[in-house]
Parts: sequence; structure tokens; C-alpha cells
Amino acid sequence: MAGKQHVKMTINGRSSEALVEPRTLLVHFIREAAGFTGTHVGCDTSNCGACTVILNGKTVKSCTMFAVMANGSEILTVEGLMKNGQLHPLQEGFKQEHGLQCGFCTPGMLMSSLALLEKNPKPTEAEIRWGISGNLCRCTGYQNIVKAVQYAATKMNAAAQGASK
Repeated sequence: MAGKQHVKMTINGRSSEALVEPRTLLVHFIREAAGFTGTHVGCDTSNCGACTVILNGKTVKSCTMFAVMANGSEILTVEGLMKNGQLHPLQEGFKQEHGLQCGFCTPGMLMSSLALLEKNPKPTEAEIRWGISGNLCRCTGYQNIVKAVQYAATKMNAAAQGASK
């Protein structure tokens, strides 16, 4: 198979590998080769953020990089948030605070929000708005998304305090 390159990465704790064209975008590898379809292809121009994933601890818009660039990487997608059948506090917050309508932007919003809360466990409203500013939502007006992130921050901080006692 001339021209194809072997790539291997860990996605949500599972090893995924395939032979890909060098021009294959990471988002297409995640969806098609690895089968994690929660990561959405939105604008194909990096403006909407629907394709946001966490690559080696940093958020990336997976439509802006080639799969070969992620070879050997550790990736977390929206499917990796739920643990042992339990929603992640962010997922719970989006449900409780009505942070989604059509749901198309939600995977990217969740991943950007997770990265924010990992860096800043007690963000202000302005910091939340800045943290999700790379993700577009056409339905909600963002207010309930901000409430959802605040909900998750409160729950995650309470859990962290409980674990430290």
C-alpha cells in the first residue's frame, strides 16, 4: 500500500491503529478508523470547535491536524468521559442545567470545559466564557452552558474535598 502510513494511538484508553493516507485528518481517524463518532465534524475550518479532543493533555481541534501527527499520542474524546456507567459531572451538568439543545457542539464544549476545569477548578463566569470561546453554539445562547460548567465545577470540587478528608 504505497503512500499509506501506519499510525497508532490510544483513544479513551483503547489502542487504535490503521494504515492511513498522510492527508487523513485526526477527526476522520477518530471517527472512521477508531469508531468514536462522538467527535463531530462541523465546519472543517477550525472555527466551530465541534471536533475538540484532548491530545496528550491539551485541547486540539482534531480537524486541524493530520492523524500521522498524533501517532503515539494519548487522546480523550467525549466517549471517554463516562466512567463505570456514571456520567462525568460535566455531562451531568449539561443535562441538569439544559446546556444543550441540538447537541452538535456538545462534545467539543464538554472537552474544552474539561480542560478548563483541570487547569482552573474554580473558574469565574468570565473565565468559563473564555475557556469555551473556541467553541460555537448556535442554539443555546451560552448561558446554560456556563451554568452547566459551574455545576460541574461545584460537584468536582466537592468530590475532591471529600476525597482529601
